[in-house]
Amino acid sequence: MDNSTSKSTSEATNERGLRGKLKKVVLAYSGGLDTSVIVPWLRENYGCEVVCFTGDVGQGIKELEGLEEKAKASGACQLVVKDLKEEFVRDYIFPCLRAGTIYERKYLLGTSMARPVIAKNMFRDYGVIYSSNRLWWMLPKKLEPMPSLMDAQEKEMTRHVRFELTFFALDPKLNVVAPWREWDIRDPANEPKKDMYMLTVDPEDAPNEPEYLEIGIVSGLPVSINGKELSPASLLSELNQIGGRHGIGRVDMVENRLVGMKSRGVYETPGGTILFTAVQELESLTLDRETMQVKDSLALKYAELVYAGRWFDPLRESLDAFMKNITKTTTGSVTLKLYKGSVTVTSRTSPFSLYRQDISSFESGEIYDQADAAGFIRLYGLPMRVRAMLEKGI
Repeated sequence: MDNSTSKSTSEATNERGLRGKLKKVVLAYSGGLDTSVIVPWLRENYGCEVVCFTGDVGQGIKELEGLEEKAKASGACQLVVKDLKEEFVRDYIFPCLRAGTIYERKYLLGTSMARPVIAKNMFRDYGVIYSSNRLWWMLPKKLEPMPSLMDAQEKEMTRHVRFELTFFALDPKLNVVAPWREWDIRDPANEPKKDMYMLTVDPEDAPNEPEYLEIGIVSGLPVSINGKELSPASLLSELNQIGGRHGIGRVDMVENRLVGMKSRGVYETPGGTILFTAVQELESLTLDRETMQVKDSLALKYAELVYAGRWFDPLRESLDAFMKNITKTTTGSVTLKLYKGSVTVTSRTSPFSLYRQDISSFESGEIYDQADAAGFIRLYGLPMRVRAMLEKGI
């Protein structure tokens, strides 16, 4: 931040009379460069204490180690780490999994889902909001006043929007102040470095023997691995470990950001990739063609809403109710083979399977008669015959 930017921000702060009014700011804290720098900036510009808030959404113990020391070294008076893993998987990841959401053919929306659960808990615990490029005023919920919350986790506007829309949905009476921030774009021509991956081994270095997994699913949601029932967070954590050692779930894509700019994204979703494959394969047994087509089309809109930070939008909630209803019979098990970065289905079973071998064999029987095909084909092809007659003047 140059002197002119700092000066203009300070002047804006004073003009609005914010200095001295904010006794404490609660900062959404990741421990990265942005959040570490913003702590002293807040103290300097607002004359307030800074409480750092970190949501544990399963990023791993290594990501959380040393955070308190780093936060306090930056000038924070306290670091609060809240365990959000079960809530995150149960209430955010699994509904998206059931809906079949995937953004631009590749992205399973992991970070997009993490923003609203973190923002919701900041709001629920402290009742007042501040973001690194937005300021909201509200009455504090706790006895100890926390006049503002702050999000400085990322530089891209897309990620700020995900926080902000959550706050707006929770309370519409919010005022906005906006210091601007820069964002960058990574070069899509460069291959990702091997040491950047944290959850997965290079598929070339994965075991030479495949591993088989049976995923149990009830009403579109996974409940067990190899017959062992697990809580949502425990199930996903175990699949992350299993999939990680086989190099499953690496995604390298150029995506369209919310504001229209293109951005290079490299993601690791070993557990999510395994579960997405399992649920999709089971649906091939339990959903009829028309239902599957409608579900797939609505899943695109569902993914778009989640990516854009509209988790608490009534449309997203309505789509979720639809997805929950049509996946009532998506119950059964899927066996998958994991091998050097690939996930292959080897078995699908369901008590609600629409697959009937006696019908699919195309042999004549009580339900299916080959003689019925001739009449069906004549009727099905009627529009094309009429158009051909028109073009030929018949």
